[in-house]
Amino acid sequence: MGKDQVFKEEIEKASDFKFGANVAKVFDDMVNRSVPFYGEIQRMMAELAADYAKEGSDVYDLGCSTGTTMVGMDTMVNPDIRFIGVDDSQEMLDKCKSKLLELGFSRNYELRCADLNQGVRIENASVVVLCLTLQFVRPIYREQLLKNIYDGLNPGGVLILVEKILAEESSFNRAFIEYYYDYKRRNQYSEMEISQKREALENVLVPYKLSENISMLRDKGFAHCEVFFKWYNFAGLIAVKK
Repeated sequence: MGKDQVFKEEIEKASDFKFGANVAKVFDDMVNRSVPFYGEIQRMMAELAADYAKEGSDVYDLGCSTGTTMVGMDTMVNPDIRFIGVDDSQEMLDKCKSKLLELGFSRNYELRCADLNQGVRIENASVVVLCLTLQFVRPIYREQLLKNIYDGLNPGGVLILVEKILAEESSFNRAFIEYYYDYKRRNQYSEMEISQKREALENVLVPYKLSENISMLRDKGFAHCEVFFKWYNFAGLIAVKK
């Protein structure tokens, strides 16, 4: 696993964050040091997926990045179920493919390069995962993406959604963000790395409140929605299609 040093040196002119080759090489280290309880979130998603994945259906990982979620689900989900990973970064998909080959991943799977802002084809799905992905979809396209997911899920299927979120009250929001930066400091990120990454993500990662995410899911038809993980400004939700 390469060490994340993407923002270690001073950048003269900040540009929007991109999931290109430089990030793909160190993404696993980046996300493990940047997302609280990331390993536990992955384990929980795999447990949930195993309960809802149905034989003869497909499991989708939208924004699959380097394939960590598919690897985790592989240990718990029925081996006859096909996985479909979708990402808009070919560099991420290349890293994902090499990781799966290295691990001897034998399950039937497919990797697709697609921009979720333009919608996505979901068919015969029992589980769809959006792990830290919806926050990168432009707000104007999020509801259409959720509709595509809902329409492509079989009855009884689920969407597993993990997002960075805003607090419901702005006073808590400021405190939670500071606690989050303290977490990153404990993981050996410097003040410059924290600052430069925040600036790069400013126009790219647009978080919603937890209540706003739940409202969107219900508006699109999901009958049941439950929080399965919460840490300050991160949350995990599972939503069921009747």
